[in-house]
Amino acid sequence: MAGSHRAQRGGGRAAAREARREKARKRNQTIAAGVAVVVLVGGGGIAALNAFGGDDSSGDAKKGKGPGDDKSSDSKVLADDKGLLDVAGAKALGSTGTWSVSATADGSGAGDHDYVCQSQRFADPSGLRTWVRKFANPTTKDSAVQYVEVSNDAAAAEKAYGTIVGWFSQCAAEKRTRLNTSYLLSGMGDKGWIAVFGQATGPKTRYRTISVTLAGQATLVVEHDTNGTTPPKPDAVLNATAAALQKICPQTGGCGSGTPAAKASLLPTSEPAGFMAPAELPIIAAVDKPWVSTPGKVGNTTQCERTDPKKAKAAKYATQTYLAPGAKVPTEFGLDDTVARFASPNAAAAYVSLVRKNVDGCQKAVSTAKVSSVGTISTGGVKGEAWEASFETGSGKKARFRIGVAAAGNHAVYLLFPVLPDLDITDSAFVDTLRRAAERSASYK
Repeated sequence: MAGSHRAQRGGGRAAAREARREKARKRNQTIAAGVAVVVLVGGGGIAALNAFGGDDSSGDAKKGKGPGDDKSSDSKVLADDKGLLDVAGAKALGSTGTWSVSATADGSGAGDHDYVCQSQRFADPSGLRTWVRKFANPTTKDSAVQYVEVSNDAAAAEKAYGTIVGWFSQCAAEKRTRLNTSYLLSGMGDKGWIAVFGQATGPKTRYRTISVTLAGQATLVVEHDTNGTTPPKPDAVLNATAAALQKICPQTGGCGSGTPAAKASLLPTSEPAGFMAPAELPIIAAVDKPWVSTPGKVGNTTQCERTDPKKAKAAKYATQTYLAPGAKVPTEFGLDDTVARFASPNAAAAYVSLVRKNVDGCQKAVSTAKVSSVGTISTGGVKGEAWEASFETGSGKKARFRIGVAAAGNHAVYLLFPVLPDLDITDSAFVDTLRRAAERSASYK
């Protein structure tokens, strides 16, 4: 009988996930399309504005017009490539081996995907001009790119800057890519970020460390790609970005002041406050589509927890389900992230303690259950635990889940991930995801 109830609950979960998957699929299509919004402009004309910033990148802009057609403007700001980094400047990325310029192009020669997470050809398709310079280091197998978009004014440049930051948090243009760490920049340009992405390629990971900075009427991107086993520090890209800014800001403005510095900080995201950016979710080898979130069902748990935020009298709570629309996966696939705000840190900690107690004792309470702890967290104000649990469902079959709960101040998070054939993540990856979910929860109001 218990197995039958579980099967019914599993079927309901699958149906609910399929409905949410369809919503997420539509949202993913919207993101990919750039969310074109039609508005009236002076003289009764019509323009398509990109909701991420700038005009729609289709049409003339993609054909090399707009920012790729310097003849349309008399502006001399970065009118030639002398303001770009040279080989000497590229050495800021690393002194080992020999750096060389592998390609330089203006807007008409810019590609649709010159740097990681780039979702369309230009962040500001109506800008003045664009420059792309690529570097190679045959000795270390490193590569780098400098990308500069010059807008008509500082306001348009700030919009382009926001567009690129949004691309980083979604990273919908990449396969099997995860945002490992991010840093808020100071002392350089008007403002900026560095993000470190890991791309699964084999025994070693291809790390793509990228900066985006606003400098007056220009938006600067610098990317450094390396192979390694651990995410690189931001120093090399920080130094190269500072060198690149020194060359362009006398013309574009926004030179900034102070000593360049990078402070670890969570990258801004357009997700509901308190929830992870899709790019922060773990890589699954068999899934080649990006994560997308959609509102989920609160209280979606296994038989082990025996409580939820509502029973624990949380002041407010919500769930987002992360799916991969378009991926060839069962309808049960997805990760549920529930965030709850309590009246006090003690109340949040009490909820987490109860869940930990119930899950740790689940094998005694549920005869068909087998539970093992896969890791704990006690760092940076975050405390929690993660488990793998399996339940016999009859006919020799088992339902497996990854469960995680953690507290951060007066917030708590609960993660649930069904383990499916060839669709699992490592213990450490799940624990790291739980930690990031707890860190994000601080902004849930």
